[in-house]
Amino acid sequence: MSELQKRILVVDDEENTRLALTRLLAREGYDVKTAANGSEALSQIRNQPVELIITDLNMPVMNGLTFLRELNREQPASNVIMITAYGEVESYLEALNLGAFEYLNKPVKLDELKKLMHKMFHKSP
Repeated sequence: MSELQKRILVVDDEENTRLALTRLLAREGYDVKTAANGSEALSQIRNQPVELIITDLNMPVMNGLTFLRELNREQPASNVIMITAYGEVESYLEALNLGAFEYLNKPVKLDELKKLMHKMFHKSP
C-alpha cells in the first residue's frame, strides 16, 4: 500500500483541529477519517482499520491515554501519534509506555508531522 492510500484517523474533540489536520493530510494524499473522542474512534477502527491514529490527549468521554489503553487491548500494533496543548512529562512518558510512536505539542507543525509519519511508515518491522 502506498502512502497515498494509507488511512489515517484524527481523534480530537476540537472540531477546528480535526478539520485543519484533515485538510492538511488529505492534501498530502491520505485517506483521512475523524472522530470526536476515543469511544467514537474505537467504533470506527473496529469497522475499518487504519494505518495511523493521531489523537488528542485531553478529550471528554474518553481521553487519549484511556483510548490508547483500550486500543492496545484490541489492536496492540497500532501506530499512534499523541497530540496535546498541555504537554506534561508524566503524560508524555505514559503515552510512550502505552506504545505511542510520538507525542507532539499543539499547534502541530505540518513539517514535523510529515517527518514523523514518514519515519513511522518506513520503520523496520
